[in-house]
Amino acid sequence: MNRRNLFGAALALMAAFGLAGCKEDNKAESAPATTSTAPAQTFHWKMVTSWPKNFPGLGTSAERLAERINAMSAGRLTVKVYAAGELVPALEVFDAVSRGTAEMGHGTPYYWKGKVPAAQFFSSVPFGLSTLEMNAWLSHGGGQSLWEETYAPFGVKPLAAGNTTMQMGGWFNKEINSLADIHGLKMRMPGLGGEVWSKLGATTINLPGGEIFTSLQTGAIDATDWVSPYNDLAFGLHKVAKYYYYPGWQEPQAVVESMVNQKAFDALPADLQAIVVEAARAATLDMMDDYVFNNAKALQSLREQGVQFRRFPDDVLQAMRQQSEAVLEALAAENDLHARILASQKAFLEEASAMHELSEKELYNWR
Repeated sequence: MNRRNLFGAALALMAAFGLAGCKEDNKAESAPATTSTAPAQTFHWKMVTSWPKNFPGLGTSAERLAERINAMSAGRLTVKVYAAGELVPALEVFDAVSRGTAEMGHGTPYYWKGKVPAAQFFSSVPFGLSTLEMNAWLSHGGGQSLWEETYAPFGVKPLAAGNTTMQMGGWFNKEINSLADIHGLKMRMPGLGGEVWSKLGATTINLPGGEIFTSLQTGAIDATDWVSPYNDLAFGLHKVAKYYYYPGWQEPQAVVESMVNQKAFDALPADLQAIVVEAARAATLDMMDDYVFNNAKALQSLREQGVQFRRFPDDVLQAMRQQSEAVLEALAAENDLHARILASQKAFLEEASAMHELSEKELYNWR
């Protein structure tokens, strides 16, 4: 073979290898993907609540929270809601979540004061933070970390999931014209406000919402707080009590919480954890809107039905304020955690009040 033929054969061989390589590359490019995607893991939770089923504002908020989580997670995390008594009694929600009987709970912190005395700080403090101030303290003022520290020994993660805004002073079957009228009064009021009433001579008890109407009707109690016109009208309390008192000194606001079993929360992937947290935060705003809107309508309805509104006398309010300070200081003296929570709230209240003296207070007085 001469040099010309040898060179030609070499070119032909190179072309053949190149063509084969192109064919293999084309095969690789045109081959369909064979990777498989595992189905997304799903979680099914139970939420137990302290409220009657579909009760306006409170029960419905729990339902909407569950629906929001279901929708935001595209069904990867589903939450089934159980009203008070369907799975556990109203005042045993915290225990159920702590034990893992249910992954979530919906109630208000002062219901668990017998087990967690510090929980009362995270519901409402007499003459304390307003709704906006409480939300700000929790999210930016260190309140959330103190709340988590309070619940950590019980394996529960707390989340604010609503607020009923400022409440009313309560329903009474006798007028309160002086401190003497409080002595011997049988009053349903939970939390720190109930302790203040006790200090002033009343006998206080803690009843779940579903038992209030009958207790007033039968005379088992003489007076009760519940929430505000929206919920009080729904319970028909105006039918069994004569006088409706204000202001709601005992609950300038009231946090409604979503409790989550910590182990169940930790088992979720990060995106579902974020959904639970943000759904609860959205529920807070939703409930605030709900109460501001419906309280206005319900108040008008109660007036049209002849409810007698009464303001607590100044000397009674002054005594309540003094006793509130004493009750709070006694609770703070019990341990370091209580002291730190109260100190944190007081410091923030002092800061926030300076602004609100110039803004909300002046506007409300003049508009």
